[in-house]
This record gives sequence, C-alpha cells and structure tokens, in this order.
Amino acid sequence: MIAQPETNHYTIDEYLELEVASDIRNEYCNGEIIPMTGGTPNHNDIAGNLYILLKSALKGKGYRTFYVDQRLWIPSVSLYTYPDVIVLPNPLELQTGRKDTVVNPYFIAEVLSKSTQNYDRGEKFVAYRTIPTFQEYLLIDQYRIHVEHHVKTAAHQWLFSEYDDPTVTLTLSTFEVQIQIAELYENIDFSTV
Repeated sequence: MIAQPETNHYTIDEYLELEVASDIRNEYCNGEIIPMTGGTPNHNDIAGNLYILLKSALKGKGYRTFYVDQRLWIPSVSLYTYPDVIVLPNPLELQTGRKDTVVNPYFIAEVLSKSTQNYDRGEKFVAYRTIPTFQEYLLIDQYRIHVEHHVKTAAHQWLFSEYDDPTVTLTLSTFEVQIQIAELYENIDFSTV
C-alpha cells in the first residue's frame, strides 16, 4: 500500500491571509490551497486579446472587465478562483468584509491548457453555474483554433456552440457584443506549442 501525502486543510481566513502575502496566485477549494501555474505566451495573448476586445466594446455600458488577477468567491462550493477574463456589472458586488473579491460575474472566459482543460470544462464550470448572475462562459483553446461557447437560456439550461473557423463571428448574448474568432487568436503562434 502506498502512503498518500497528507493534505493540509486551511480555513477561509487562513487562505485569505496567506493569499494577500503570496507572490503567486492560489485557488482555494474546500480547505485546500492549490497553486496556479504560470501561463504560456499563447495563453496570455489570448486572454489579453479577449480582455481588450471586451473592454473596448463595453466602454461606457455599465460593466467592469478584469483580466487574470481578479479573485472570485463561489460560496456554494467554497471556491476562490481567478478566471482568465471576467465581466461584472458596475457597481461591483464584493464578498462581505472584503475589498478584493467579487461574487457576481455575468461572463467568464478561461483559456484552456493541457493541465486545466478538464477542470475548466467540468468541475469548474459546475461551480460557476451555481452563481445566480452567471450567464455566459467561453473556453478558448490555446493549441489550435477552437472556441467553446456556453450561454444560459433558462434555469438549468445552457446552449453550447463551438467554433473552429477563424472567419466566424460569435455573439456574446449577455452584452450583444460580436467577436471574430480571428481576433481572439491575433499574433498566436501555434508552432511554439
């Protein structure tokens, strides 16, 4: 029998105290602290491209758009996480007692990596769906042109679409914003992956 490494369990207060002092970002899931790995140039460029497109399209429309470092609290599953791109209504709704943690996203996007793609499509998406305000989820592959788009159509109902053609334009229905797939992948070099 192989001995399993002991897992430390932390309270939410312990996590938040450690996270404020940490040089790296960490997720918190039911008492466990999980270090978040650094992104590749493609990962960062894709998230940055989406952030710029959304920031520009939503200017003056009552939304706040964040990129990479905004912490999100999902109380129903006891999860703190940092989505790649997140859009919330303005004014922001913050976690009670915190000035650095949001709770009410409308839109979330994740850039898929080999180590997180199953989590982003599965358990993390399940967690995101417990957020009452959450309406739209975009998953963007960094290794090839492929975008997965989920839109909430009713309680417990989501419409799924996927795009592999860079000339196609997708519409983010929450904001009526159109984005050409090619714009998400601007300056991406697939030969480096």
